[in-house]
Amino acid sequence: MSPRREMESKLKGESLVRHGLMRRYEGRPQLRIAPELNVVKIGGHGIIDYGADVVRPLADEIGELSKTYKMLIVTGGGVRVRHILDLGLDLGMPTGVLAELTSKISEQNAIMMAVLLSQYGGMRIHTADLLDIPMLLRMGMLPVTHGTPPYGLYEYPPDIGMIPPHRTDTGALLAAEVVGAKRCILVKNVDGLYTENPFVNSDAELIRDIPARELLDMQMEDLVLEEKVVELLLHTRNVKQVQIINGHKPGLLTAALHGENVGTIIRA
Repeated sequence: MSPRREMESKLKGESLVRHGLMRRYEGRPQLRIAPELNVVKIGGHGIIDYGADVVRPLADEIGELSKTYKMLIVTGGGVRVRHILDLGLDLGMPTGVLAELTSKISEQNAIMMAVLLSQYGGMRIHTADLLDIPMLLRMGMLPVTHGTPPYGLYEYPPDIGMIPPHRTDTGALLAAEVVGAKRCILVKNVDGLYTENPFVNSDAELIRDIPARELLDMQMEDLVLEEKVVELLLHTRNVKQVQIINGHKPGLLTAALHGENVGTIIRA
């Protein structure tokens, strides 16, 4: 048998799975591609599905803010995602196929948001275009992309059930992490994270600030964001918190970008 051929490198002969090797590279700084970027995720179910009365004022606020702040707008899916999931689950579609189907909805919302923001330089981009963000920002553009991560047919099997675990909240966090963004803000239709669903229990308490590990340990039945986001915060290198705000209340996004502690902050 011929010996394995190797190129001279510090990883020569390594399997790339050895724990000691992993620890050797732990803590090394990563290049931050867009360190002043603010990733703002616009919920599909919580914002876009409400139509012009909610979306237009928010779009105008985003447009004005884009004159001062560097932003990437990420869109969610919404009620149409629920509809296609309902059909797909009944038909027994594999999780990867469900992920492929639902991604089309957030793409449609990205197109609409880009058109709404066109007067402010709004430009629809794809996930493969993230490395172009520094150039686009220097050109005065306001990039808009869909939030579904590009796992597609290769989506991870969920711990429970069949619904794809990596959806648009997760996609926004992953985009923020890979470009080394300054902030990741999730714009929803509630004031933040509650102890229970506030639409079901009016006595639910608003949680203003909480570490990701503590939130996971609470094992809450329902969350305002995808649980995968909270899990990933335990491992992110660049993004150290996710902020949840109410997009139905004008001015809250402005306050969040100013660094104010509005809504809920989940800390890594």
